[in-house]
Amino acid sequence: MTENEFLNWKSQIVMSNNDKIGLRRAPYVFTEQGVAMLSAIINNDIAVEVSIRIIDAFVSMRRYISSNLLEQQYINNQVLKNTEDIRLLQESFKQFDKSKTLNEIFFEGQIYDAYSLLLDIFSMANKEIIIIDNFIDKSLLDILRKIDKKIIIITNKYNNDDYSKYKIQYKNITLKINNKIHDRFIIIDRLELYHCGASLKDLGRKCFAINKIDNKDWINELLVLIKN
Repeated sequence: MTENEFLNWKSQIVMSNNDKIGLRRAPYVFTEQGVAMLSAIINNDIAVEVSIRIIDAFVSMRRYISSNLLEQQYINNQVLKNTEDIRLLQESFKQFDKSKTLNEIFFEGQIYDAYSLLLDIFSMANKEIIIIDNFIDKSLLDILRKIDKKIIIITNKYNNDDYSKYKIQYKNITLKINNKIHDRFIIIDRLELYHCGASLKDLGRKCFAINKIDNKDWINELLVLIKN
């Protein structure tokens, strides 16, 4: 055996620490080609019969290995296919879950339900959340401090004591001033747009609605508006 063959072979079996009772050196081995060469030299009937049996053993071994490789390849392909099928199902379920948040109306007193939906919307973000709201306070900041995503708040005035204290300790929110927008919006990863009928700090205090807007052009127009 070559050194690499011997090392690989040793890693597959348990070896004795005693050199006399355990094989510690690379052994000599018969290859299929070696058996064929030997059968050409030794011509007696017994040697020929043994050579044929050894060659048959090599052939059977090759077939076995080949069959197992094909089977393993089939299993690997099936695993990859099943993994992709599962991913597609998860995406489908994710889209189905999102569809439940397209249009929701909340009546006075449904504070928990409203904030629960708000958290669900925030949890959809992979990278960024943009909140357009002219009024922010401690109740909203308490929610946002637990979100490990980039958050941008667009509001019409900076004079906010709650945010001034918040930014000293937390760095996940960037506040920008923009006086061109009246309504409240949430933009998720610059791909999904939600319109909120009430300021986020007042969710559930009076009847209002949250609606998903499936219009990419409006998202782009809003992004341009808050950038200027």
